[in-house]
Amino acid sequence: MSALSAEQTPVTSAISVRDVVVRFGGLTAVNGVTLSAAPGEILGLIGPNGAGKTTLLSVMSGTQRAAQGTVTVGDVDITHIPTYRIARLGVARTFQVVKPFANLTVRENVAVGALYGRHGTDRSSRAAFAAADMVLERVGLAPEARRQASELTLAGRKRLEIAKALATDPQVLLLDEVMAGLTPHETDRAMELLRGVNASGVTLVVVEHVMRAIMGISQRVAVLHQGRLIAQGLPQSVVADPLVIEAYLGTRYARNASHSDA
Repeated sequence: MSALSAEQTPVTSAISVRDVVVRFGGLTAVNGVTLSAAPGEILGLIGPNGAGKTTLLSVMSGTQRAAQGTVTVGDVDITHIPTYRIARLGVARTFQVVKPFANLTVRENVAVGALYGRHGTDRSSRAAFAAADMVLERVGLAPEARRQASELTLAGRKRLEIAKALATDPQVLLLDEVMAGLTPHETDRAMELLRGVNASGVTLVVVEHVMRAIMGISQRVAVLHQGRLIAQGLPQSVVADPLVIEAYLGTRYARNASHSDA
């Protein structure tokens, strides 16, 4: 049975794309993708470099407009609305290349998210800083709150990227390679953090190349290749799919994965 079977697709979605196409000049980066994440789900999104994963996250967050197709958050069509309104609906994202406000402190960086997120219109500056303090405690950055963001390690900047997104009070969090470049111990800490975020009711869509992380936190995995969705389903089923092995994982990974399950 194909890993794209309909029975594995959520009926109710926190966020969904339908028949989305994105073109950059003559290049089709995303080609007719339909995909949903259920409320409270952790959906892993994998595929080789250039598969269209980051572009799809950009479409979901409104920073990239689709040439065709629709994007919905719950029952709201967000395909053509501004990014700030999408953020107010509870969609936040991180970026592959972390770019904090280097001239601001860690605390000030997170307070910006609190001011412009889902409850930003109801918050004073004092309330935004209070919210930032709670988020920093949650992600383990409270001791670094008064440091300049530029002084953080890579792992610290990755946590700050998550903290800035969490400060917007998201219902859906789109994560783009937040574990890339981390040590195994740092990856374990990041996985623990994301599980905690998800346990609080936030839907996660996670783009990642660290397969140990994807397999360890995802309830469902979708695979993009050359802009197309080629598989989706339970993690163990997807990594055993011949199309996924050929396009992305390779036979060595599949063989090692099967041995680890034995």
